[in-house]
Amino acid sequence: MRRREFIAGLGSAAAWQLAAHAQPAAVGTHSATGSETGAVSNDTEETHTFQQLPKTNYPEQPVRILVGFPPGVAPDVTARLLADKFTEAWGKAVVVENVTGAGSNIATDRAAKAPADGYTLLMGGNSALIMSPSLYDKLPYDPVKDFAPISQVFVAANLLVVHPDVPAKTLAELVALARAQPGKLTYGHAGVGTSQHLGGELLKYVAHVDIQPIAYRGTTAVLPDLLASRLTMSFANISNALPLVREGKLRAFAVSSRQRSAAAPDLPTMAESGYPGFEAVPWFGLLAPAGTPPAIIDKVHRETVRVLALPEVRRNLEVLGLDAIGNSPAQFAAVIKAEIPQWAAVIKGAGIKPGE
Repeated sequence: MRRREFIAGLGSAAAWQLAAHAQPAAVGTHSATGSETGAVSNDTEETHTFQQLPKTNYPEQPVRILVGFPPGVAPDVTARLLADKFTEAWGKAVVVENVTGAGSNIATDRAAKAPADGYTLLMGGNSALIMSPSLYDKLPYDPVKDFAPISQVFVAANLLVVHPDVPAKTLAELVALARAQPGKLTYGHAGVGTSQHLGGELLKYVAHVDIQPIAYRGTTAVLPDLLASRLTMSFANISNALPLVREGKLRAFAVSSRQRSAAAPDLPTMAESGYPGFEAVPWFGLLAPAGTPPAIIDKVHRETVRVLALPEVRRNLEVLGLDAIGNSPAQFAAVIKAEIPQWAAVIKGAGIKPGE
């Protein structure tokens, strides 16, 4: 695939849009793809279908939410926020279990193989569900067949950041530095297949630079080496990186989303910085193992949408630079099915490999 054709295709391949960064919308109004969802409406056909489901006494025992990344990162923080609200509403403990490694593939596989009884949920992201199918010849799980989607929870942006000692004040200067020292500069990412990994590889491709990737288990594992200047740069999650940028401990050049982030409105997008169509952002949502009773899926979905609509929860997410979604199970499933082939084209076009 020629470079110009590949770049032109980036916009459609990155299907979700951060419309809320331009004008925040109520939870349930937009999916990660920017389409109308009406997830909290009472007059949709899907809602009428849910209302016909039998009542359930679920949960009757503790529920666990698996997270494939370490404590302190966006999916972990959001999972704990939901877990606390679920516990209050249901009167049963809902706990978060961090199962790190392989870009969250390990946690995703564990959730896929759990009993389909609603007592194991997954805070799953596009790294394991969308990117991994195109990066690995074989996966121990099928992102479409092995899960019952409940609701996307949030979409975020990554910040392209460097240590202040790096002799580059702009993205153009950083690219020039990388071109002058091929193979010498490094970027850290949160795991193979994550949006941070894809962001680094896309930068290499569209900017014609050779920078070396170094994989970690989550953003919180990347940051110490970045702060110690052992890494040159990273597309770090905004919720973890932005406070360090504000403190002057890191320098930020751009956001990886298609629109500017409301949390950092002064930072340009990568597209505005000279790379049209560039987008590499993380989203996460709740899923259950395939075969989980529809009444349980419905109950967890309704509670998720209710929690995401709470003003204090919206404020907490906004502070972290996260945009709430809260779409329906059917809409979440449609996003997964649509984005797998879209990102497959991007990964193939850029020649991205698991070991990179």
